[in-house]
Amino acid sequence: MVWTNLHAKIHRTIKSRHLFGHNQRLLVAVSGGQDSLCLMKLLLDLQLKWRWHLGIAHCDHRWRSDSEANANHVKNLAQNWGIFFYLETANEPVNSEAAARNWRYQTLSAIAQANNYQYIVTGHTQSDRAETLLYNLMRGTGADGLQALTWQRPLTAEIMLVRPLLEITRTQTEQFCQEFNLPVWEDSTNQDLKYARNRIRQELIPYLRESFNPNVESALAQTAEVLQAEVEYLEKATQQLREEAMEDGAMGENINTGANHYLRLNRRVLQKAPLALQRRVMRQVLQEILVDAPNFEHIEKLTALIVAPNRSQTDPFPGGAIAQVQDDWICLRSG
Repeated sequence: MVWTNLHAKIHRTIKSRHLFGHNQRLLVAVSGGQDSLCLMKLLLDLQLKWRWHLGIAHCDHRWRSDSEANANHVKNLAQNWGIFFYLETANEPVNSEAAARNWRYQTLSAIAQANNYQYIVTGHTQSDRAETLLYNLMRGTGADGLQALTWQRPLTAEIMLVRPLLEITRTQTEQFCQEFNLPVWEDSTNQDLKYARNRIRQELIPYLRESFNPNVESALAQTAEVLQAEVEYLEKATQQLREEAMEDGAMGENINTGANHYLRLNRRVLQKAPLALQRRVMRQVLQEILVDAPNFEHIEKLTALIVAPNRSQTDPFPGGAIAQVQDDWICLRSG
């Protein structure tokens, strides 16, 4: 086996960040593109040191005419490498980026659970991390959205999603594939500028690199890394504040009875906290009440009740939920 600088880097990353242990079962998501092939080759080579049990999963979204041929290509690679292969094909073509992502993670989780894999591993790179930060920034988001591509996050209670290549650029994965003659399947949709992420990749990032910072991808990825640690800290502080606000006094409660959800927060406790934590508590509360993720307007009008006059109330949230001030309490009842 040829041991490259990239092998050494990923080996150190896995070890220092405690991404996997020895003898773990890893399900690798392989599209056939350069990033996933680079990832698979690295894990296969490192398997000698870590003694992993590897499997390959491929998700066919059916949104390209060559998707079946793509799936067969990955299947042949798995057979050549002597790796278990799992294929899932969408019943209907998945035509939006968000729908495709949701279906893909649900499918990968189901495969992992059915076959006792502890980790799902994807080939997201530093370039993806930079593009995701820009994509979410332009849509409007807080620190959570800007650090969205994290090293690992739980998909279920038993399965962890892991991204070992977040310090590797797309240029590096391309060079690695060329060095080892890996048969990359070119995805034609990556050139389609109707997708926002492709415009960011092909137009915005090159413009920023040429006009502002030649290392813009690295700089943006570093920002995401810093924000990840800060978000983890804020989430812990938010959870502690919420528990204090709900438990302070005998009336703190969070009751779910059938279709109705009733929650009360002590606003005297919340008034002592910084605005950043107040907003985070309200966002957590609304995530339990609303079907879709709360937006900035939803969070702000609920946060305003912390200092509002008694008997103040919000207009209905989507789904009919209403929040009202009752003396020291903010009372939120689902519709």
